[in-house]
Amino acid sequence: MNFMAWQRVVGMYVRRFAYVCTLFLSLVFLGVVYLWVADTFETVPEANQAVWLNEDESTTVRVEALLNAMTLREKIGQIALVEKNSLVNQEDIASYTLGGLLSGAGSKPELNTVSGWAAMIEQYQELAQTSRLAIPLLYGADAVHGHALVPGATIFPHQIGLGATGDADLVADIAAATAVDLRATGVNWNYAPNLDLPQDFRWGRMYEAYSDDPLLVSRLGAAYVTGLQGSGTNPVVAASLKHYIGLGGMQWKTSANKNFSIDQGMTTASELALRQSYLPPFKAGVEAGALTVMVGLNGWGESKLVNQTYLITDVLKEELGFEGAVVSDWYGLYEGNGNKFFATVRGMRAGVDMVMLPFDYATFTRHLVIAVRLGLVPEARIDDAVRRVLAVKFRLGLFDSPTTTPLVLGSHAALAKRAVAQSLVLLKNEKQTLPVTQAVRHIRIAGSATDNVGQQSGAWSVEWQGVDGNWLTGGVSILAGIKNRASKSTFIEHNASATFATSVEADLGIAVVGERPYAEGWGDREYPILRSEDLEVIKSLQVTCKKVVVILVSGRPLLLENEIGGIDALVAAWLPGTAGDGVAEVLFGDSNFKGTLPVPWPKTTKQVPVNQAGESADGTTLLFPRYFGLSYE
Repeated sequence: MNFMAWQRVVGMYVRRFAYVCTLFLSLVFLGVVYLWVADTFETVPEANQAVWLNEDESTTVRVEALLNAMTLREKIGQIALVEKNSLVNQEDIASYTLGGLLSGAGSKPELNTVSGWAAMIEQYQELAQTSRLAIPLLYGADAVHGHALVPGATIFPHQIGLGATGDADLVADIAAATAVDLRATGVNWNYAPNLDLPQDFRWGRMYEAYSDDPLLVSRLGAAYVTGLQGSGTNPVVAASLKHYIGLGGMQWKTSANKNFSIDQGMTTASELALRQSYLPPFKAGVEAGALTVMVGLNGWGESKLVNQTYLITDVLKEELGFEGAVVSDWYGLYEGNGNKFFATVRGMRAGVDMVMLPFDYATFTRHLVIAVRLGLVPEARIDDAVRRVLAVKFRLGLFDSPTTTPLVLGSHAALAKRAVAQSLVLLKNEKQTLPVTQAVRHIRIAGSATDNVGQQSGAWSVEWQGVDGNWLTGGVSILAGIKNRASKSTFIEHNASATFATSVEADLGIAVVGERPYAEGWGDREYPILRSEDLEVIKSLQVTCKKVVVILVSGRPLLLENEIGGIDALVAAWLPGTAGDGVAEVLFGDSNFKGTLPVPWPKTTKQVPVNQAGESADGTTLLFPRYFGLSYE
């Protein structure tokens, strides 16, 4: 082919390419014009507030009346759940008609008091009232063991400790007490209870779960929902069943987050295992009336849970009949899901009703408007999501005449002390070391957790990752509890590092040791063991004391096979919270040990994961099986 022929061929293809580009750009331009026209000239429906503000009408009628008055942008605003510190302008609450705000990762008002919280949330609610339809906000917080974000609030044992009690009535009472404190601050939505089933003690969220036994988790989870939401017509505080579904069954080194090892990883359970083990607690929670369900950050099969239409819509909503709102977890719509626009489309189509963004609500709004206009997300799906969100708000009574709530925290110290006493698990008691009797005249107490309310409270206490120190107001350390309970004639020495002035042999040594606070994947540990300084404390007490009691303050079992032989008495205290005096009550025999292990206690990491039957991965015998626990009898 000569040069002229080449020129003609090239010219032909250039003209065709230019034509295609022109056509494409024209379509894009027309699409943009269409979206602009549709958005700009959208008809604003007539608002008949008399219907949806009528407290005598049914929730269904009120929801439909309000939904019919909403524009597409107002609907999409109700789907957005935003972390309060990411508000560009507070006026965006009204201009975007935001559905909810939350305090995430330890976020709190500048004045972190009950009145400071109440004033902040009241201001947000007042701004919401300036929008066209004056739709109130949901305001959420992680009050997973009491309203622990507020200094001075009662901090109850984390859920693993409550699992050790096995007491559903106690759990319901704690939930009700938590609701009192939440409403005092204006919070109307709690991201609890946690219904995960942890099978690997290396996971940094094990303490947030009651147990790996679905029957126990079902019973305690349902009790928590009942206590938190109340038994009246309008729930006190909305519960959130989390994390749907399969959390606790993730495999080591499968995390989507490069900083973690197992948190946000892949669950490899079969569908049969999901249904037999992981689904029953959610079924029980739905039957108890939970208003919301939070989708986990883990994956199952080929994708993240947040994309799973079968599990969210077919199983949860249709099969279980869940009528509340499904919310995604922190950044859950986007984490590991690629392009944000298509991630939004997938999550909404899968059945997510409210999106914990938690940051860029402007981009989310724009993306979802475009997706609906292009038919990628049916408006009927948007309507279904908004119906569910609005129904939660009506059920909470947010549109009705507000009830006066005292701006004070409840008095729950006795309840917390009872919870701690019931949660303690006696794992070993040689030579009648416990209870501490009148014959014990000299006690040495050592260890990092002896006088450290922050450590015994764990994470989600004032700060997301918790605080390490004895400055949480209103708390009783384990040391203070022991000193208050011991006989006045008993000589008590305390030194955190077990460095004592004299070498005189004491009758009893008490080592209070364990884990520093941690939250989520930051607590993933390949080898959950005692720190070297803790081991040195135990060894020092063994040299200078006739008998030694070790009290473990931890969010999970720890590897102790090499140490347990030299320990006279071993107590799992979990993360007891602010009532350290509950530990002393049982040590001195004022009440008996009642707790049993809510999870199996492995000897080595080769034994994990431990299956539902309590069998180790390598077929060897565990250090302690699930539901093991001694008593004074």
